[in-house]
Amino acid sequence: MRVARRDRVRERVGAAGFVRADVLAEEFGVSLMTIHRDLDALQAEGWLRKVRGGATSVPSAVFHGDVAARMATAPEVKRALAAAALELVSPGETVMVDESTTCLHLAQRLAERVPLTVITHFQPVIGMLAGVPGVTLIGLGGEYFPAYDAFLGLYTAEGVTKVRADTVFLSTTAVSRGRCYHQSQATIQVKRAMMEAASRRVLLVDHSKFVRQGLYALAPLTDFDLVLADEGLPAAQRRRIRDAGVPLTTVPVPVR
Repeated sequence: MRVARRDRVRERVGAAGFVRADVLAEEFGVSLMTIHRDLDALQAEGWLRKVRGGATSVPSAVFHGDVAARMATAPEVKRALAAAALELVSPGETVMVDESTTCLHLAQRLAERVPLTVITHFQPVIGMLAGVPGVTLIGLGGEYFPAYDAFLGLYTAEGVTKVRADTVFLSTTAVSRGRCYHQSQATIQVKRAMMEAASRRVLLVDHSKFVRQGLYALAPLTDFDLVLADEGLPAAQRRRIRDAGVPLTTVPVPVR
């Protein structure tokens, strides 16, 4: 009953954008204290943000939820970025991939570069590569966040410090004024640790991320050894990035 109610609360907040806690308590026939516990739990999982008087939906909702739905968003762009990233991988290397669906597209092709060691905290990648011949898979545990289908937070970040990779492939929720942002501090903890644990840092980011806003700063673009973006990124934006000293490669997206 509690799980079903929390699912309905999550859907209610997501649909409305903001809902008062007392309204939710009345709608679901429970105490205000119970609703606050529900909101605390849903916020910890990354589904919403608890604010004074109630809860708001997460601004970058496209980053959350069903992985299949996220994979279906701009799939041609993600496949093109993944193909460009694959060219950077050589047999015998160790690579890290984050919990983005862009990197999930990359993971789908990593078997083409075996033997390979893959380190990840993203449950779909773990399931995809488990048992694949030639792939040594290191899964990073920690606290599981259903909103991301990934292990995130302090314990996951600590696990990252115990390994080393040749290349880390990351994506981001938003890029604003030359800096990457995310909606979750738990995500930031892990991504920063991954950047520190890799010899080369590669950011895969489609042009739509440059018009979004994020809450928590991850890193400036200058912290990456290479930024891969699709050619939908406006020319003026490309110039600004390159003028800042960021190695940027734009990737053509095949027309289907």
